[in-house]
Amino acid sequence: MEQLISFFTDMPDYYKLIWIVCCLSIALIVESITPLVRGGFRSRQHMTTNLVFLSFVVGCNLIIGALTVGLYSWLKTSEWGLLNLIDAPLWVELLISLLVLDFISQYCAHWSLHNFKPLWRLHLVHHSDTHVDASTALRLHPLDYFVRESFAILAVFILNTPLAFYIIYRFITIAFTHFIHANIRLPLTLDKAISLVFVSPNTHKFHHHYEEPLTDANYGNIFSIWDRLFGTFYYGDIEKVKYGLDVTDEKKADNLMHQLLMPFINNGREKV
Repeated sequence: MEQLISFFTDMPDYYKLIWIVCCLSIALIVESITPLVRGGFRSRQHMTTNLVFLSFVVGCNLIIGALTVGLYSWLKTSEWGLLNLIDAPLWVELLISLLVLDFISQYCAHWSLHNFKPLWRLHLVHHSDTHVDASTALRLHPLDYFVRESFAILAVFILNTPLAFYIIYRFITIAFTHFIHANIRLPLTLDKAISLVFVSPNTHKFHHHYEEPLTDANYGNIFSIWDRLFGTFYYGDIEKVKYGLDVTDEKKADNLMHQLLMPFINNGREKV
């Protein structure tokens, strides 16, 4: 366990970008073999728009990384943090860290993006994708990304989780993000079994349905237990899911400039 912690602690920063590329590539390959939905995917415009948003995320991550480094510099000299209140084996502290990080930086952040109108306007860009696939995973408006990452920084602050634990969490959540967005068809029994504890591909596809109440269900990223605990879990007929949003113009789903301006021109209630 100590060797694993040491590996992630000393890991070069560019490994995260390599991991993103690997997860995206694997998901794209798998969804080519066993697609959930056929037709309209992998168009040049769709892929280009989503990859441009990925480049924005990578750029924003440099700023977030600097803030996180600053926070950890302060935490090193502080006794602050919930993990300082317990004395448990490393694997227990790692599990606690993964659960709390997933709850705050994924479930709580995602719930907030849907339930606070100014934040929902930022999140429209992610949900406006009418062909959800692996490339949708990082289709986030830069301001949306900053909101999400502010929750992650808050989680680190509350826990004072070791840097290695935080990096492990980031690697796991990146893998899940691409897995649950990928346009893949798993056997129904397998997908349902996965969804008992973790977020499955079908589980998240319901979240990308074009209208409420499904749009406001299944907020989790790694663990489905938060949705089950707070009554936001849904599982139904995947064949009835229609991607996009009833308050966005599906004809402009891959229009990059329109998507960048959407939070400022679309109030989240009327189609623009």
